[in-house]
Amino acid sequence: MNGLSRKIYLELEPPSREDAASAQERILRALPQEYEGAQMSLGVMRKLYPLCGNAGWRVTVTLAWTGSVWQATGLEEGDSSGRHYGVCADLGSTTVVVQLVDCNSGQVMASESVYNEQIAFGEDILTRIFYAKDCPERLEEIAGATARTFRTAFAALEKKTGVAPEEYASMTVAGNMTMIHFLLGLDAFCIFEAPYAVRASRPGFLPARELGMPFEGYVYLYPGLANYLGGDILSGLIATGIAGREDLCVFLDIGTNGELVVGNKDFLLCGAGAAGPALEGGSVRTGMRACEGAVQYVKLKNGEFELDVIGGGEPKGICGSGIVDLIAEMFLNGWVDIRGRLVPEASGRIEKIGEEYAVRYAPGLFFYQTDLDEFLRTKAAAGTMVEYMLGLAGIPMEDIGEFVVAGAFGTYLDKESAVTIGLYPDLDRKKLVSAGNTSLEGARIMLLHKDRLLEVDSIMERMEYVQFGEVEDFIHLMGAARALPHTDSSRYPSVRRKLLEHGIRI
Repeated sequence: MNGLSRKIYLELEPPSREDAASAQERILRALPQEYEGAQMSLGVMRKLYPLCGNAGWRVTVTLAWTGSVWQATGLEEGDSSGRHYGVCADLGSTTVVVQLVDCNSGQVMASESVYNEQIAFGEDILTRIFYAKDCPERLEEIAGATARTFRTAFAALEKKTGVAPEEYASMTVAGNMTMIHFLLGLDAFCIFEAPYAVRASRPGFLPARELGMPFEGYVYLYPGLANYLGGDILSGLIATGIAGREDLCVFLDIGTNGELVVGNKDFLLCGAGAAGPALEGGSVRTGMRACEGAVQYVKLKNGEFELDVIGGGEPKGICGSGIVDLIAEMFLNGWVDIRGRLVPEASGRIEKIGEEYAVRYAPGLFFYQTDLDEFLRTKAAAGTMVEYMLGLAGIPMEDIGEFVVAGAFGTYLDKESAVTIGLYPDLDRKKLVSAGNTSLEGARIMLLHKDRLLEVDSIMERMEYVQFGEVEDFIHLMGAARALPHTDSSRYPSVRRKLLEHGIRI
């Protein structure tokens, strides 16, 4: 491995009259040539005596890359080079996922997912931003909650592996711009206020202790390009390799916000905008996160719903992937029309509740017309981002090599259902790639491959950012994309065929 940290075993000659060099100098000059110019932290200098003498001058030194030089951050008696660990993390607004990695072999030893303790200051990001605006004490609270979240994950990893956080040699983190600001204790209101000049876009390498992490060494934070395009997207590009490919690709990360990159090794057009919480089950009355009790898959057969519930048992609500299935199945069976309106006469399960119609998909659980409207606005936003960017680049949809969808939402989404409602384009299904948590994967790659730092710089130099909120005809395009699957149904021939099989013409 050629990672961001190293553990090197040294057998040193003790001081003598002929060679009275200091312990510090003995260690630094004994390092291989590639570490020439390495420095030593105060913490390590304080360990030199009596550790070196007690160890018979057989010691293991831990080196961490600081962004400019190698620094000795740890010192142990004997040969402990076989115990070399690091952590990588995806810092999400709701969930933080951390992996413990054996930096000698590159193997993931354990993973842990925990809720972000920032939630105590607001379920949504904007609430947290307003809570901390111009209030250093509250900003410190949020930064502290972020650090505690990581320490909670570290404790869980220790239970699984027996590796204490104090043994970590290095760490990498990828997250959106707001999350990185909160981790750093920076006011994030700039992200939502013109001219959208963020406080810090390239924090780089920072001492772990300064971020509230319980280990010596350094933490690498992926850089971001703009207010809505953060390090999680740069990390995703490293993970997927899109920026180095010959063929044209689309990279879409769908969540509360939608981030998009179109291009290849020659150019990278990127943009971001609000997608909406509906894709993650938010803003839907019986919506919920993808956890135990959530309906994750739906089929409609002979007028009855067949539901797959996470963890089994009775459904408590429905998550994003389940919602996409539900809408697709109702559309294909004529329960929802092309305008996205429920058709009451199509089924007795569609009931009038108060002033609006709703479909009863499980005992006591309803999906309302207003839920459907909100979801279609969300899918229209995501689809329009892709349509606009391809048009700007002059790329026909059929020229796309791969349409890569990142994030937890895309991982569990049924491709056919996503195409049916117009969330994904009607491409060869082999081109539709669910890449999973590319933010975490890119963080792991960087932890183990220091040379990829140069690739990040190269990618950022080629990226051209589009602010969707400032595109004049964006709302008009969204109106066309709101229909099922789209106002121009010729873009979705496979959906047309499915509808004809169900006796429905559009």
